Amino acid sequence: MRFSLIFVPALALVTGALAASASLAQEAKPAPDLKAVEQRANAEDDRGTLTVLYENDKLAGTDRQYTNGFQLSYLSSTAGVPEWLRGWRPYMVPALDDDGAIRYGLSVGQNLYTPDDTSRRTPISGDRPYAAWTYVSFSLLTDTGSRLDTLALDLGVVGPAAMGEQVQNSIHRLIGVDNADGWDNQIRNEPGVNLVWERKWRMGQQFGLGGLGVDMTPHVGASLGNVFTYAGTGVAFRLGRDLPSDYGPPRIRPSLAGSNFYQPTTGWGWYLFAGVEGRAVARDITLDGNTFRKSPSVEKEPLVGDAQFGFAVTYEAVRLTFSYDMRTREYEGQGENVSFGAIGISTRF
Repeated sequence: MRFSLIFVPALALVTGALAASASLAQEAKPAPDLKAVEQRANAEDDRGTLTVLYENDKLAGTDRQYTNGFQLSYLSSTAGVPEWLRGWRPYMVPALDDDGAIRYGLSVGQNLYTPDDTSRRTPISGDRPYAAWTYVSFSLLTDTGSRLDTLALDLGVVGPAAMGEQVQNSIHRLIGVDNADGWDNQIRNEPGVNLVWERKWRMGQQFGLGGLGVDMTPHVGASLGNVFTYAGTGVAFRLGRDLPSDYGPPRIRPSLAGSNFYQPTTGWGWYLFAGVEGRAVARDITLDGNTFRKSPSVEKEPLVGDAQFGFAVTYEAVRLTFSYDMRTREYEGQGENVSFGAIGISTRF
């Protein structure tokens, strides 16, 4: 039986139970250190967060499939949320928490996808089509310190208008790599809309030895739209110093859930992390092709799993993260599983 067919349903059961137990544990008897975290999360914060995130399979030694992702994000302070936007929160319950700190986020990004063989100019039967997804994202987040809710609207375009060929081949020329020659066979132009929701719980324990701690962050989420439609669940574990600073490293969707938000409690901190996520995929335009017109496509796998590990370091207002991601096969006939690395740099100002 295929690995993904076992991995995803089992993960859904495990993380669902973990999420429920985490939520109940937090309500029944929060850990002492999390009480302070909840107080900080609900306090007014006057510093926003700027994050630059770069994902590339070259960081894992390949150049195929999901080959490049870039995202520039701004997350507001709690004090910087205008009153008219705060007024929308009651209408978004239960997707967002009706208590806790509220922030808004703005992002712009691009994902690039190519087949295994980028030297061929003709379509490759049974291989992933060339595709680019360029978008802007608007989000609202609520944070109680032990639970983070995110509701986001992604608006963008796929096809030649997404400028995938120009971006990839410009980078290739810059670093001395051969051009990808098959972009004439990419999926066609189509506007894209996704509505995304995520919920993360956090429970942890602080040790006396050097301020070390461990925590677990189960999460659930879903996306609905003509670009990506899926439901997913997963869990991440962290070990390090100053753990209350975030909910894990930021990532580009679809992926394990993380957070652009972090709030250091000391001058510096660090942690190691590992996590898994399973997704049931109903639509992926980069595999299924265009919605209303004929275009290159392949038969996608309905269940996809991710596993990642890495580290994060925070110093004063700066956070640096690195993660390595391994993804199960996303379509029938795909060769090797996909691997890629992700580097994120954030600063609070």
